[in-house]
Amino acid sequence: MQQLNLPSYPFKLKSNEKHTLIFDELRKKYVVLTPEEWVRQHFVQFLVQEKKYPTSLIGIEKQLTINNLKKRSDILIFSSQGIPHIVVECKAPHIQISQDTFDQIARYNLQLNADFLIVTNGLQHYFCQLDTENETYVFLQDIPPYKI
Repeated sequence: MQQLNLPSYPFKLKSNEKHTLIFDELRKKYVVLTPEEWVRQHFVQFLVQEKKYPTSLIGIEKQLTINNLKKRSDILIFSSQGIPHIVVECKAPHIQISQDTFDQIARYNLQLNADFLIVTNGLQHYFCQLDTENETYVFLQDIPPYKI
């Protein structure tokens, strides 16, 4: 898999007759290793190892319904009170992050009402905070570390 603009982590990989699989520590199972999954697994480890977010507050592919359609957020970080705090949208490294990507995560956040949004393709990362007073997003230089 492609080198990302994230630290390297030791992942458990295995192969079956059809796919290479990666062990997802949060879901406690092997999942198909796609380019998007490669980004997701790296970003989860980045959040846990570097930013110190507890794994107990991180959800992977949490289902939500938007306009009667079932969707899934890639990574959802909850506050210690169980409220959505950060929504992360992961794309494969070859996918350019575009306005469509931001529109997608903004639609998800209409239901979730998280404080922060992150969009990443593993090479580029965008972090923004919701400004409810002005109904806009403010782009940040870095992801806020976990605060107890």
